[in-house]
Amino acid sequence: MEILQVVLQVVLGITSLLLTMLILLHKGRGGGLSDMFGGGVTSGLGSSGVAERNLNRFTVALGLLWISTIIVLGLITKFDTGA
Repeated sequence: MEILQVVLQVVLGITSLLLTMLILLHKGRGGGLSDMFGGGVTSGLGSSGVAERNLNRFTVALGLLWISTIIVLGLITKFDTGA
């Protein structure tokens, strides 16, 4: 059980870093912190390219993996008998 817990902690660390990187790659939609740093000029708010859609899909999939890893780690911690 300890090996699984270590593996899940490593997966959680890697997915956390990747998720942060992917979120920062997204295009600013305006009205947030991206405007403060010069991202106020937006072109084509309604349109998004193939790359943006694929980035969205990958971010959502990685987010689901991140959440499920946290849930499994929590369940392991809760039901660990310490044998």
